[in-house]
Amino acid sequence: MRIFVLLVAVALLAGCTSYRPSARLASALVFHAPFDGSTDAAIAGGERQIQTGPGWAAPRHSTPGLPPEKTVMLAPGAGRFGDALRFEKKISQWVGYRVPGNFPYRTNDWSGTVSFWLRVTPDEDLEPEYCDVIQVTSKAWDDASFFVEFTKDEIPREMRLGVYADKNVWNPTQRDWGKMPMEEKPLARVLRPPFRRDRWTQVVFTWEHFNTGRPDGICKLYLDGIPSGGIPAREQTFHWDLSQSVMMLGLAYTGWMDDLAVFDRSLSPAEVVTLHSLKDGVADLRK
Repeated sequence: MRIFVLLVAVALLAGCTSYRPSARLASALVFHAPFDGSTDAAIAGGERQIQTGPGWAAPRHSTPGLPPEKTVMLAPGAGRFGDALRFEKKISQWVGYRVPGNFPYRTNDWSGTVSFWLRVTPDEDLEPEYCDVIQVTSKAWDDASFFVEFTKDEIPREMRLGVYADKNVWNPTQRDWGKMPMEEKPLARVLRPPFRRDRWTQVVFTWEHFNTGRPDGICKLYLDGIPSGGIPAREQTFHWDLSQSVMMLGLAYTGWMDDLAVFDRSLSPAEVVTLHSLKDGVADLRK
């Protein structure tokens, strides 16, 4: 009898939405741009429309929509899930989404997760310069910034997650970045990244304990659900002017992007695996 009751209880829990891993993921989702039929975000707490600005540097003025030159466009049926965002060639503008309401910035004990998919062969498809697939900041690439980049000089090209606190926090003496030892830079490096033009690769990065004032901020990087590096504990203090804070996509990138999502907490390794395995991507969390 006890075994029967236990089996019934397990079955009930398995059928209860609150115990499904995807339900916990759905409760943390704050932004989702699936790029299916539209560049508008399907879920957003702020401005849903994609924006184009005249340049990468602040002040970052923008207008709704993609660049008129057709250098960035929707690619029907080319996505990991449905359509995709196609960067046809390097652009000088910034394209992306405004941070307020869409990216869970907090001034104390801040955590979060970003997920997206890429299709590109870096050594063949990218121009010979640094390429930031995504950069999130109100300042500059080395000042209160998250970015995922492909390098320009290494063969094969490395992929890096950069998480730079306020510049006066991580580099208070204003040392020359180019002369600093690599281990002192807030970077997670993937020396032989698995990206190819004929397959999609998911990129997820998480962060936790930012803006605590203590050296306890950590970041983790995952490729296709597999832990692929990270940035160990250090002080991660980010001061943003939210009016200038943007999620810039495809800086010097040529390739495809799909299923961009932002969560308001650091996902666990098991949740990252669940996210990677969703049949229809993040859209499954909205069903």
